[in-house]
Amino acid sequence: MRSVTTRTTRAALLAAGFLVFACGTARAESLDVKIPFAFIVRGQTLPAGEYRMERESTASPAVLIRGEKGIKVNLFVMTMPATGQAPTNEEPVLIFTRDQNRYQLTDIWDSGQGREIVAGVQSTPR
Repeated sequence: MRSVTTRTTRAALLAAGFLVFACGTARAESLDVKIPFAFIVRGQTLPAGEYRMERESTASPAVLIRGEKGIKVNLFVMTMPATGQAPTNEEPVLIFTRDQNRYQLTDIWDSGQGREIVAGVQSTPR
């Protein structure tokens, strides 16, 4: 039963991270998002608001989650290629897993390719 609930919750939350726009260049990739609820990334609770998710290149496993518009967050997380089908065709999507009343960011999908956040590895830039 928990598995069905988790999958249903994940599917429902796919649309919850209202994506503002995605932009990319040959060197770096970034995704600007507006998340309407507090969420957890690697044990750290981040407030609702606007964030930029950046990768140095498509080959880089590190993602920088940077708060925008007054949110003072700079959090590096390690990722690995996500398994399974892309949740949508080419639209950027964030996947959150719900645990009671908390939401944890687990995957970042953009252009049909997903990155799963790796457990146990994080750092905050100085």
